[in-house]
Amino acid sequence: MATVGERPILVGGARQRTILALLLLSPGRIVPVDTLVDVVWNGRPPATARTQVAIVIAALRKAIKTEGVTEEVIVTAHPGYLLRAEGHALDTVTFTGLVAEAETAVRDARPADAARCYAEALALWRGPALAGVGGQLVEDEAARWEEVRINAYEAMTSVQLELGRHQLLLPELAATVREHPLRERTRYHFILAQYRSGRRAEAMESFREARRQFIDELGMEPGPELQELHDAILRDDPSLAYEAPAPAGADATGDALGARNRVVPSELPPDVPGFAGRREELAALDTLVDGQGEDSRAPTVGLITGVAGVGKTGLAVRWAHRVTERYPDGRLFADLRGYDEHHSPTTAGDILSRFLRSLGVESEEVPNGLEDRIALYRSVLADRRVLLVLDNVRTFAQIRPLLPGSGGCTVLVTSREQLEQLVTWPPRARVHLGVLPEDESVELLGRIVGEARILAAPEDSARLVELCDRLPLALRIAAARLASKPHWSVRHLVTRLSDGRRRLDELSQGESQVRASFELSYRYLHKDAARLYRYLGLLGVPDFTAWVGAALMDQDVLDAERLIEHLVDAQFLEVVGVDATGQLRYRFQNLMRLYADELAREEESEEDRRAACERVFRTCLTIAEQAFRREQGGDYGTTRGDEPRREIDAVLMEELLAAPLEWFEAERLSLVGVVEQSAQMGMDDLAWDLVMSMEVLFESRNYLEDWRRCSQYALEAARGAGNLRGWAAMEQQLGVVDLRLRRLPESTARQERALDLYTEAGDARGRALVLNNLAFIDRIRGDYDQGMRRLQEALPVFRDLDDRSTQAYALQFMAQFALEQGQPELAVELSEESVQLCQSIRGGERNLALATHRLAGAHLALGRLEEAERHYSRVVEIVTERSDLLGLAYALLGVAETRLKAGAADAAETTFVEALEVARRTRSPMIEGQIQLALGEVCRQSGRLEEGTAYVCAALAVFQGIGSPPWEEKAAAALERLREEGAPGSGQGGGQGSVCLQ
Repeated sequence: MATVGERPILVGGARQRTILALLLLSPGRIVPVDTLVDVVWNGRPPATARTQVAIVIAALRKAIKTEGVTEEVIVTAHPGYLLRAEGHALDTVTFTGLVAEAETAVRDARPADAARCYAEALALWRGPALAGVGGQLVEDEAARWEEVRINAYEAMTSVQLELGRHQLLLPELAATVREHPLRERTRYHFILAQYRSGRRAEAMESFREARRQFIDELGMEPGPELQELHDAILRDDPSLAYEAPAPAGADATGDALGARNRVVPSELPPDVPGFAGRREELAALDTLVDGQGEDSRAPTVGLITGVAGVGKTGLAVRWAHRVTERYPDGRLFADLRGYDEHHSPTTAGDILSRFLRSLGVESEEVPNGLEDRIALYRSVLADRRVLLVLDNVRTFAQIRPLLPGSGGCTVLVTSREQLEQLVTWPPRARVHLGVLPEDESVELLGRIVGEARILAAPEDSARLVELCDRLPLALRIAAARLASKPHWSVRHLVTRLSDGRRRLDELSQGESQVRASFELSYRYLHKDAARLYRYLGLLGVPDFTAWVGAALMDQDVLDAERLIEHLVDAQFLEVVGVDATGQLRYRFQNLMRLYADELAREEESEEDRRAACERVFRTCLTIAEQAFRREQGGDYGTTRGDEPRREIDAVLMEELLAAPLEWFEAERLSLVGVVEQSAQMGMDDLAWDLVMSMEVLFESRNYLEDWRRCSQYALEAARGAGNLRGWAAMEQQLGVVDLRLRRLPESTARQERALDLYTEAGDARGRALVLNNLAFIDRIRGDYDQGMRRLQEALPVFRDLDDRSTQAYALQFMAQFALEQGQPELAVELSEESVQLCQSIRGGERNLALATHRLAGAHLALGRLEEAERHYSRVVEIVTERSDLLGLAYALLGVAETRLKAGAADAAETTFVEALEVARRTRSPMIEGQIQLALGEVCRQSGRLEEGTAYVCAALAVFQGIGSPPWEEKAAAALERLREEGAPGSGQGGGQGSVCLQ
């Protein structure tokens, strides 16, 4: 059940309940549309399933907004939808948090707190999970949550029994046993509660009943715990009786230690001052203490890994101080100096000798041989509870002799390596430290500099922690500099660190040095891995995959991946995750990148540096060009430069481009970086050519700012080199961006400048493409005759070039002109020719969607509503598959208009609203204005004149803003109709500007 305050949100229909349930089960995570479709229709979806899911989402949003929720709760996020968890109470999240808090209280021997948390968690249940919701996935989740609930209940009863509340538990336990007769733990608690309540005979009968059920239904005897409980009850074992906790102040541990008369070493370094954050990591290390009861034959072992300066030693020391009382026989610490430039690594023999003396062995009794030392060391630790912290370990061989031979002890290791041979137990105790979150980084600054000084400059402090990569070593150095210079503002230090070439110098002063910590790890790299590290530092990309490393090194991808993984293991790179193409993506921390770039400039020649970058850039161009061709069905609708391509393995190409747009999406930010860097390096042909291939991404996903930036970088490079074709192409691209941003005069000027440049360069294809763009502007301005003439001039060029894709585009555009000039039969003819051309092109789905959309519009104009909706629905399928938001907005508008014309006003309005939500995410004013105008008409027809006026006023403002006279006239006419029908706020005024009241 979903509520706003105390009011329930009305969720109607099985599909709405199922989809809402799936979103609630994954709060803050994207649920793909394919998953929703599969669950709702049990693997047998209809052709319109994705559209129906979108309609359900729109209905859920409307239901939520009806209850007064203004913020967006369900958001569209490729490839599906996401339910925002922030600011909303989700029972699943609250329950999980309370159970975790209870488990912590159990570990900390706070049974009363644990009982309270368990009770609050279980009180959230109001019946079976997800009752009334169908679908295999939902039913599986319901079963899983029921198991979670009963486990929490059993844990609570265990704590309640520990607190002596056995009599209070009996009625509830009896009911639970009837509901779950084969749960052994629940049976155990019930029988124990009966015995402690003085009902010995009933307890024995409960056991006999349990035994009968287990044999009858499972064919086996009860488990050993129930059997042992039965035997203990028979002999009235005193251990079954409830024992009240010992009074505060009792120190039995101390007495026992005194009796043993052992030396208790305490060698931990002082706790780290100003320690901040790392709560999850500390909780993971707490499992080292919890896990000691799981396998007493072996010691618990933890490992903390991370890049230099990330705070591994600080975390180990902080945790060790937290748990000192759990290790009454001593706390040992050793720095193995695996990364010390002044000392050789400490040998195991030396550490064993020191540890033995610390544990009370006389110096003369310490054996000389390593094997004898190991044997004595393990014998001394055999019956003791000792914590060993082994810092700065480089290889597993260093610590193998230091591992205790039996349980009771805990070993915590820190290393920059993964130490794959070291098996941690429990598994969660293998902790990889990343950089600190922003809030914890700022907190660390405040603890060293002073909170008042940091809080007085929040924006500068946030910028400072980012410049330090949120790396604890760098943060402490920066904070120490500020603390030692009270006359410096935070902004002053930010300014000093903003210069990337000086940043490492600023953070490498005094005893603690960031550069020195990196250097200690770098000198242990294999020479090939070190060379790849240097080359990677040359690239201005946020992340990359293995083929980038292969291009840099001019070698096979598998060899490059091996070197990259070596850099990951050595903490020079980190894994981002797997992208949409299935490739692992890697990235630098910024300080690591600066160090790599610094090394490359010191150790590699300028010629080698440029050659490495060119190999990567040309590989990008090769893949991007091929992705464009596969998406467009060929090299259609674009013009190309003469930059040499770099060949890559055909199998790799197929793997990367299984879904071309997904490759573009995965590499988008990196490609933007390549365009900028290649333009700055004077590779103008490469830069503008790459932008032309990226157009298919920019246009379909509406990345206008990326489109503008890349085109501007390439334009400046081409203009500076006197490259007419590149200059023309980028003017053309920027003109399209201006058009998307409703800057019609600027767009026209750029397209006309591109036309002149293409003419001067003798590029007929380029001229024809620009004529297409100018015809689009003519349509917005209502100059249909001029637009048709331009298309008629461009079409023969495309036919001569056998550019079928652009022929199809010109034909469907001509169909639109025919439609707007009142010639729907001609529009059908032109659209059908365009559709036939598109169907003959492999990968021509984008143009097919446009042509089919025009065909649907022509049928709508002719009153053929069934054909119109069928074609519009086909467009919805195509653009949804391509994640083309702009195309989806137009397609949904067409579906809604068809339904309105068919008399299905409610269904039409729902679809109009959905289309408007999509349109607002595209930053395309024309489609947004058209939908608002249509909604105004829907409201007028249903008598909601004031609401209709608001929509039409908004549409009119949009059309006036982009300068579209035909649509301004339509909006003005709609307002006039509303005025005549008496709409509030649409009274007569002194002109169009006074029609709408603000």
